[in-house]
Amino acid sequence: MPKRDKVLSALGLSIRKNREACELTQEKLSEKSGLDPTYISGIERGLRNPGIKNVAKLAKALGFTTAELLKGVDA
Repeated sequence: MPKRDKVLSALGLSIRKNREACELTQEKLSEKSGLDPTYISGIERGLRNPGIKNVAKLAKALGFTTAELLKGVDA
């Protein structure tokens, strides 16, 4: 089994923590962001590499700036 990418894992963790802090399910975040819930699940698990536009959509749906959402996500 391949190792998960550290950056993608850190991004996924940030999104999940912020989503849970906002008391949103993946389905609710999906509705707010316009992204598929299975896609969000893959991002949160560090399996998907989202484009910057999708990261921005998730940040907006969570009430954060893209920079705030990416804080601590380093290569």
